[in-house]
Amino acid sequence: MKTTLIAAAIAAATPCLARAHADTRAQDSISAAQSVADTTKKADTTKKADTAQGPAAPVANHVETALGGLKLSGYGEAAYAWSNNPTGRSIEGRLYDRFQNAFTLNAFKLVVDRPYDPTKLDAGVHADLLFGQNAPVLQSGGLSLGPSGDMTQLYVTLNIPTPNGNGVQVKLGKIATLLGLEVIEDPVNPNWSEGNQFIYVENYTATGLSVEYKFNPHLDMQLRLINGWDLVQDNNTGKSFMGRVGVYPDTLSSIGLVGYVGPEEANSSALRSGVEVLLWRKLTSSLNAWVQGDYGREAGLVPDSTTGALNAADWYALGGWVTVDLSTPVGLALRVDYVDDRQGVRSNGVFFPVFETVPGIAHQFGSATATLNLKVWRNALVRPEVRYDHSNLALYGTQNSQVTLSLATTYIY
Repeated sequence: MKTTLIAAAIAAATPCLARAHADTRAQDSISAAQSVADTTKKADTTKKADTAQGPAAPVANHVETALGGLKLSGYGEAAYAWSNNPTGRSIEGRLYDRFQNAFTLNAFKLVVDRPYDPTKLDAGVHADLLFGQNAPVLQSGGLSLGPSGDMTQLYVTLNIPTPNGNGVQVKLGKIATLLGLEVIEDPVNPNWSEGNQFIYVENYTATGLSVEYKFNPHLDMQLRLINGWDLVQDNNTGKSFMGRVGVYPDTLSSIGLVGYVGPEEANSSALRSGVEVLLWRKLTSSLNAWVQGDYGREAGLVPDSTTGALNAADWYALGGWVTVDLSTPVGLALRVDYVDDRQGVRSNGVFFPVFETVPGIAHQFGSATATLNLKVWRNALVRPEVRYDHSNLALYGTQNSQVTLSLATTYIY
């Protein structure tokens, strides 16, 4: 659960940012209600409480309304990106930074939240509205707020009190995924650009039912029954399942285990299934590290060249992050990732438009990214970044690799 407070998101702008938002993912209904991260893709407060025993987050920056504890918060972001090997006006394989040599109005995020009290029968509501050039690539099937708008989350929480005071939370609506370290709200990510695992092997959101419980300081669990990946309106007659277990051996480490299974293709009963492991360790007071591994498999996607039967496709992914606080206002975040899309189904025709339109061609690609997180200005986060991408296919213009330079500025309110 990404329960980093909005003010913490500024602190999180440094490598501390990654620590801060990850360190406060455990279910805390009060702080969660005030967080940007609680509004994210995998940032809903139910997500991976992978570092639940981390340091306390600072008081959030939000507007308290007159409507019974309803809170408003969010951020605005603009950016610039340039690649040495673009394809026309596009930077291949990218998400928020997909426009070549262009200034972009990436996001205006509005978070509306009324928290629940975990100690009694209570209810809460959470909604994330996103406008800007980030919105089109995040939109779910069956819901549209226009070409530049999206409701990334909208769910109601019903709390059932338990003797340990944590409560069982039952959530219904559109909720951020349980997969991955990175989230939709990039201000609380270690790096500005989204990594390849976020883009190609995870979903962003799902609509359905979630049941969540924190057993004790060392163990929590989330179970979900959903329409499917990135869908509000289901595209077949089946339902998908996703679950997560969070283990916290001590205050300096965490283990998140996620599994999923269900039909995801239109009008098909063929199953997509997979697992993910996410590890976090606080190495020193200023140094944090994460490792994320993914495996996925889906039946009925790749035509057999001999029989014409549809065979299964497999994919693997591995990513690592390191963040270090260089000084109070300056942090450095480093990321490396690698995706082995063995039958070319996860990256086929999505953000690589020059890639083969017929699945079946193996695609291995990865990246290395360095981001400075500068919080010199009050409530503002400035992020210069350099990134290197490489593929076994000549997808970047006519080359196998590209270098991207970018600059993002975010104001968090």
